[in-house]
Amino acid sequence: MHGGAMTARKCLTWANVTILLLQGCQSYAPLPLNRQAGLIEHLSDLEFGDAPQPLSLQTVGLLAAANNPDLKAARAERGIAAAQVLQAGILPNPSLGAGYAFLLGGPGTTGAITATLTEDIKSLVTLSARRRSANAAAQQVDASLLWQEWQTIGKARLLFVDLVEGQRERRLLEHTREVLAARLAGERRALTQGNATLTDVVPAMTALADLKKQLDTLEREQETRRRDLDLLLGLTPDVRLPLDSRVDLPSVNPPAVDAVLPTLGDRRPDLIALQLGYLSQEEKVRAAILAQFPALVFGATGGRDTTDVLSAGPQITMDLPIFDRNQGQIAIERTTRQKLHEEFTARLATTRGEVKSMLANAALIARHIESVKRQIHDLRTAAAQAANAYLARNIDERSYVDVIVSVLAKEQELVALEQLRLEQQVAIATLVGAGMPAAELTRTEAQW
Repeated sequence: MHGGAMTARKCLTWANVTILLLQGCQSYAPLPLNRQAGLIEHLSDLEFGDAPQPLSLQTVGLLAAANNPDLKAARAERGIAAAQVLQAGILPNPSLGAGYAFLLGGPGTTGAITATLTEDIKSLVTLSARRRSANAAAQQVDASLLWQEWQTIGKARLLFVDLVEGQRERRLLEHTREVLAARLAGERRALTQGNATLTDVVPAMTALADLKKQLDTLEREQETRRRDLDLLLGLTPDVRLPLDSRVDLPSVNPPAVDAVLPTLGDRRPDLIALQLGYLSQEEKVRAAILAQFPALVFGATGGRDTTDVLSAGPQITMDLPIFDRNQGQIAIERTTRQKLHEEFTARLATTRGEVKSMLANAALIARHIESVKRQIHDLRTAAAQAANAYLARNIDERSYVDVIVSVLAKEQELVALEQLRLEQQVAIATLVGAGMPAAELTRTEAQW
């Protein structure tokens, strides 16, 4: 009876141990794909969709960063990076071994029992370096995601600028069309009354046909821009966004931009991501060198032999580093580190060159704008004089229409240049990480 109670107690003990171990395990649960996912049909359903209207440039950038479908998918990488940090920080499990040998013959009196408990020391040696590498890699994911968000904001701003400036060009074309339409109507009345010839009517008709073509082309371009902006915000392409007609962008200040160029590597998210990736690789190099430590398994072993003699003591298992001293992995990690080193240097140099080039272009565009403004002033003066001359029948219809079309062409050139200037401002702000605080990275200085 006593033996049965002992057996029951042992079974209960092992059952409790098993339950405790299983409590730390996770179970599988399926995650079906959402086949009904689609774009949002109303602006108010977006995150921050209740922002004041009409939407400003800054608000459109905020909506893009918060609702862009690609960014939502990219943010899932944060969870992967966090899981990798968790995995890198987990201590290696100890190994437990046990054996029982039945007595089949000989002078023994009982079966033999052996038990071992060991721990991999080499994994503990590289644990700290692997943790630091995983932490830096997780921060790299955050910085890369921030760069994707920053680029998405830049795209939204460019589309905003193009839509607003396109609407400005449309108003210019429609105003000129009204002027020419009124002129054509007057000439047709004169033609009916016999006071004009068909030659007088044709120039205005031709100019109006050309304006109609330009308006149709512009409308197609505007519709494409609207659809692109809707999709960038996660909206269906038929949503009409109420955009503010003002483009609230700070002007380019070349001295201020030059002043931030030396800190570009600590300000632009993609450059920060490269540095964090480099720091992660530094720790991988450190871990590879620490892994030269021979594979060492330390523990304790004990048991009972067939003569019922009990014994216990330490157990050590160690690789002899005769052939493999981890030299191959060290070479791989060092070469990868050198590659990342060169990538960062090249990206930084290219970025600074792009900024310098854009600053030069911005200065050139500014000079062109001033020149075109002076030309428009002269052409408008000439147009007023041409109107008086036409009323006095000192010039013909074709000459007068040519002057009006010349003013329109030059005003369109001004709109295009100012649109290009605004696009350059958005691009420069994106390139230099304008508004981004300088990051302070903890660098691990190690000489191997």
